[in-house]
Amino acid sequence: MQKLLSEFLGTATLVIFGCGAVVLGGYGAQGAAGAVAIAFAFGLTVTAMIYAVGPVSGGHFNPAVSTAMLVAGRMNVRDYMQYVIVQVLGAIAGAAFLIVVLPYGGNDMAAIGLGQNSTSNYGVNASLLVEIFATFIFTTVILKVTGEKGVGNLAGLVIGLTLFVLIVTFLNVTGLSVNPARSFGPALFIGGAAMNEVWVFIVAPIIGAVLAGLVAKTKILG
Repeated sequence: MQKLLSEFLGTATLVIFGCGAVVLGGYGAQGAAGAVAIAFAFGLTVTAMIYAVGPVSGGHFNPAVSTAMLVAGRMNVRDYMQYVIVQVLGAIAGAAFLIVVLPYGGNDMAAIGLGQNSTSNYGVNASLLVEIFATFIFTTVILKVTGEKGVGNLAGLVIGLTLFVLIVTFLNVTGLSVNPARSFGPALFIGGAAMNEVWVFIVAPIIGAVLAGLVAKTKILG
C-alpha cells in the first residue's frame, strides 16, 4: 500500500506542477522562456519526488517507466498492473486539482486548457516518432542509472535533467508527454480533440518503453 500511495502522490504532483506551470504559471505562451520554465517544472518535480518517495516505490510516476521495468525483468506483472492503475488515478487527481484552482466557467475549459498534449502542430506521424524516441531515451537513461552499474544517489538528478532536456527540445512538437498517465489525466477532463488524440500519447510512450526494456534486457548497450 505504501508503494501504491507513493506512486499516486508522485504522479499527481507531477501533473499539478508540470501542467500547472503551463496553465497556472502562464508559461505556455511565452516562447523559449516558457519552454524552459515548463521543462524545469516537470524535471525538478520528478527529481524531488524521486528523492521524496522513490525509496518506497522506486519512483516511477509513469506507466512508460513501469513498462520498461517490466520488460527489462525488473518488475513483476502484478506490481506492474497495480502501479499503472494508481499512476493513472494520480494523474486524474492532479488534473482535478488544477480544475478546482483554475477559473473555469461554462465551456471555457477547453479554451483555457489543462496542459494537455496535442498532435496539431506537427501532425500524428511526427508526434508518434518524437514520443517513441523521447520515451526510449528517457526510459533507457532510467534503466541505466538505476541499474547495478548506476549512479546511486545521483540517479534522481540525472533523470530529472534528462526529462528537462527532452521537454526543452520537443515541447513545441507535442507538449512532450513520455508519460501516458500525465497525458490521460488532463485529456479526460478537456475531452474533444484532446481525448481523440490521447491514444498517441499512450501508444507511443509504451512502444518507446518496450524498446528500452528490450535493449536493457539483452544488454545491447552493456
